[in-house]
Amino acid sequence: MKLQELTKPWVAFNYGFLDESAKREMRRRILKAIAVPGYQVPYASREVPIARGWGTGGLQVTLTLLKPTSVVKVIDQGSDDSVNASSIRKFVARVGGAVETEDTTAATIIQSRHRIPEEKLREDQILVLQVPDPEPLRAVQPDLSVAREMHGDADYGQLWLVLYEQLVKSGRIMQGSSYPSMVNGRHVMTPSPIPRWDVPKLNQADHLTILSAGREKRIFAVPPYTSVEPLVFDDVPYRVEDHQDKTCYRSNVTGFFMNELPQEDGSSRYELSDSHFGVKHIRKSEAEPVEIGETWYNNGKMD
Repeated sequence: MKLQELTKPWVAFNYGFLDESAKREMRRRILKAIAVPGYQVPYASREVPIARGWGTGGLQVTLTLLKPTSVVKVIDQGSDDSVNASSIRKFVARVGGAVETEDTTAATIIQSRHRIPEEKLREDQILVLQVPDPEPLRAVQPDLSVAREMHGDADYGQLWLVLYEQLVKSGRIMQGSSYPSMVNGRHVMTPSPIPRWDVPKLNQADHLTILSAGREKRIFAVPPYTSVEPLVFDDVPYRVEDHQDKTCYRSNVTGFFMNELPQEDGSSRYELSDSHFGVKHIRKSEAEPVEIGETWYNNGKMD
């Protein structure tokens, strides 16, 4: 036997870009994260062709889950056509032969930064959330070794104190994105920098959610049909952003999460944050045959 017979032909990159050893490790870490919902599992974050802090964790999960039949959607703060979202989507299609889509209902893998789509996800869909900072205790305990001990003891008293201080000083809880939430009654997680509007979408959801922080080398998950409860006091209910009466100036849709666009005269216009959801409504108003999926919210309120 010759050495040439033991080697494979040279190729520019492995399928899905990551080497098989990296994928095996990621799969093991994902399975552990699913088995212990909300628990931060460390992993060896690999180099990918984007800078750390711009979605490397989410991209590694997507590349690990990738197969030739995958249909991939990438969202950047609700938008499908931003430079970051478009570049990641095209990269995934190039290295894995996956089909690109902007339609939430058509995707099998949805990688997102800072938003969860307005249309409900199904059991056969996987949501991958990019996470810049996975540690909910960092603001109250900068020593990560101590923070992990606090997670082990389910000691979240300092988080409750922070929320109480906000309530006393401002009359309401000021925490916006990354609202700390209890997963499966055991571990508190930071659900990525998604707005409060999106946190209830994770509770008892049909789909699997995987959250990955490439820079911090941590991965955690919310399996299907798992409770995700924002930390709230019994007499102060959880409140989402008050967008019930906001109307998108492009699609005339009301009752969903909006982006505020300040105008020169001091007024504001509003636009649907979920860009393709708005596009669907525009196409539907023009009598095109469009399938719009069921949504979590109706008229600004959770069903």
